[in-house]
Amino acid sequence: MNSLPTIALGLAEYGLPVLPLRADKRPFGNCRACDDLACGGRPNMRVPGPCVCPWPCHGWAAATTDHRILASPQWAAAWRRARAIGYHPGGARFTVVDLDDADAVTWARNTLPPTTTVTTTRGEHWIYSGTVRSVNGVRQGVDIKSAMSYARWLGPGTGTTAAVPAAVQALVEEKPAARPAPRAVTVPAPASGGTCPHRSPVYLERGIAMAEQRITEAQSGVHTAVYRTFLAVLSAHGRCGCLTETHIGRLFTAAQAKGESPRHCTTAWSNASTALGM
Repeated sequence: MNSLPTIALGLAEYGLPVLPLRADKRPFGNCRACDDLACGGRPNMRVPGPCVCPWPCHGWAAATTDHRILASPQWAAAWRRARAIGYHPGGARFTVVDLDDADAVTWARNTLPPTTTVTTTRGEHWIYSGTVRSVNGVRQGVDIKSAMSYARWLGPGTGTTAAVPAAVQALVEEKPAARPAPRAVTVPAPASGGTCPHRSPVYLERGIAMAEQRITEAQSGVHTAVYRTFLAVLSAHGRCGCLTETHIGRLFTAAQAKGESPRHCTTAWSNASTALGM
């Protein structure tokens, strides 16, 4: 019997966003339309692709604690085929220092403060409290997995979890961001110059109101909630030109009411647009 779904449900109950992984560590989609990238999502599974779902379905964005997804038939079917559990460290305000070989482990023991440690097939995961930008290859054999990334669940580990050390922060800051710099918020105009070809104005209004509510009700992981909401709105309406500056302003206002800066809102919108190929 596959015990992975039971373990994953337990992790989700404790607030750790989880996702099923294939034997090659690639994630499944959260719905039938997105399974095996049938929806057209990008092969690079770290980047959520476009889909018709009300939630992102790919890579780190597939990780969830949402009971609607956890109870869905598609989610259960994916876990029956899964071979491992993945999780989104940043979604639970953790950072994983992924040490791929013995030399990297030795470096960590000589450089970083002790924290929760998990043995992997090639090295160790050192888990810290707090989030940073995810960057691969910060040094030989060392990847940082936190925001907008996923890691494999290999057990609770041993040791007491410490805060993200300055040494890890410095490694992340030394690497240039892989995502493009923030740009002005723009939405492509519809090719026909008319109204949205597939949704009614009433549907759009309801969607914006639900997006505002989703941001407002976020209890934790506000950065992630804002990004995912922007991604969902753009996935449904970003290509047809029905979004206006007023709609976007409403989303930004809701995000800023939760403590997000205007710059972060612009960056999150830009990153969501880029992830969808806009």
